[in-house]
Amino acid sequence: MAKQIIELDIRGMTCSSCTIHVKKSLLSVPDVENADVPGWQSGKATVVTKNEIKAENLSNAVGNAGYQALVRSVKILETSSGSEIGTRGNYDFDLLVIGGGSGGFAAAIKGDELGHRVGMINGGTIGGTCVNVGCVPSKTLIRAAEAWHTAGHHPFNGVKTTQLALEWLAVRGQKDALVSELRQKKYVDILDAYPNITPVEGYAVFTQDGSVRVSDKTYRARRYVIAAGAQPRILPIPGLADAQPLTSTTLMDLDVLPKSLIILGGRAVALELAQMVARLGVKVLILQRSSRLVPEHEPEIGRAIQGYLEQEGITILTGVQVERVSRNGETRTVHARLMGQSRAYEAEQIMVALGRHPNTAGLGLDQVGVNLDEDGAIIVNEYQQTSNPIIYASGDVTPNPDYVYVAAASGALAASNALNENQKPLDLSALPGVIFTDPQIATVGLTEAQAKRQGYQVKAKILPLEYVPRALAARDVRGLIKMVTDETSGRILGVHVLAAEAGEVIQTATLAIKFGLKVSDLTDTLFPYLTQVEGLKLAALSFTKDVEKLSCCAG
Repeated sequence: MAKQIIELDIRGMTCSSCTIHVKKSLLSVPDVENADVPGWQSGKATVVTKNEIKAENLSNAVGNAGYQALVRSVKILETSSGSEIGTRGNYDFDLLVIGGGSGGFAAAIKGDELGHRVGMINGGTIGGTCVNVGCVPSKTLIRAAEAWHTAGHHPFNGVKTTQLALEWLAVRGQKDALVSELRQKKYVDILDAYPNITPVEGYAVFTQDGSVRVSDKTYRARRYVIAAGAQPRILPIPGLADAQPLTSTTLMDLDVLPKSLIILGGRAVALELAQMVARLGVKVLILQRSSRLVPEHEPEIGRAIQGYLEQEGITILTGVQVERVSRNGETRTVHARLMGQSRAYEAEQIMVALGRHPNTAGLGLDQVGVNLDEDGAIIVNEYQQTSNPIIYASGDVTPNPDYVYVAAASGALAASNALNENQKPLDLSALPGVIFTDPQIATVGLTEAQAKRQGYQVKAKILPLEYVPRALAARDVRGLIKMVTDETSGRILGVHVLAAEAGEVIQTATLAIKFGLKVSDLTDTLFPYLTQVEGLKLAALSFTKDVEKLSCCAG
């Protein structure tokens, strides 16, 4: 008999309880191995069978539960040649993970902890994006440039070009050393601690029978987790490829920084690296398509960070429509339209910071019925399960937010759900994010506009950092704290901080949102004096008091 994936259209579901009833009815059919109903709004269900069954058996079971099921497709996974996935003894691993970054390691470790045999396929440098070309190297360089700038060693103080070049070589060397150390300690050495995880070197490709091919070898598993990551996105702008633009990865590995740099983009990566290289002597121009920087954040934060970056000599233009790019020797030119006028901007180098593209090409996902969205990311449900119920995915290869801690959390969850039949959904309701500019941008929860769109009676307050004693004592009052609340209940819906070390403040706000705290819960809580996090209490107090009239210690 053959193993099948059967996709159904479900009619009559009106609430989340309906999904439970439909799933239960499908699982009651003999030889059904798994059933996924991804929310009542989807109107769909996917069933995996152990052996071939009549699709009408599924329709009848759903009908008996009070709903209607129409068969959309039936896909044969395997024949009865004795190699069915899920039949113990006929597979190489219980769980096969594709990708050796944070998400892949989290999935593999979870599989090992649950007592299963795990394989992990990795085709690139082990450790993935964060430790090699993302968080670790960028934040190391950002911190070094910040220290250089704070000490007064910046181009406006007459620092020589040769001195800046030597500084770059030094900090780049420190960055490489740290990356190498963490890659060894947090990834390579970790494998020795988990003997049930078998590393497989190479690039994975799914085949039509549901197995995975790596070079000339084939592996079969009961369940799979794809954690293949992503890479910098290069948009099809005419002439851009010929101009050989830098990305965040290649910029951080340059032997010599350019004298001038145009950055396409105005979000986290663009702003972090723009400020970093500007502090090391590079003339920077940011061209942003949106009407403001970091457009997903509060407009007050976008305007303020633009002003602070411009004070450091960075030129920022928003509302720019890039039309093409050209190159003449070592000079790159961006041809664009701004306020209806044609403009040309020249620099020694161009860097693209226009998001990341998931690494799904070449995986053979079409062979196993794994659906992708319009950006090429793997579509997953709340359990991190793909359209093929035995294949899960996590991290940047999915539409999930591209934070390393989301990749790790979703990787572990994907493995647990894959091996334990979807017990827990991924909860991103209180997701903090930090942009490591100076000052930092840290946010959690809803913006004021998002809260209004969701129907809340919104009340928001903005506290300038000049009212925070810690900022006054540190002689750095750049920034603000914006708190968004539901006026009816007083519940905190979102907190948005622009401040030095805002990333150290945001976790308190994250806990407040996660556990449904109200403004009064913060005002009634003791906060230590002369700390940046005390600003959260002051922001909460501003809903009912005039903070200008408060004494020390937030009154």
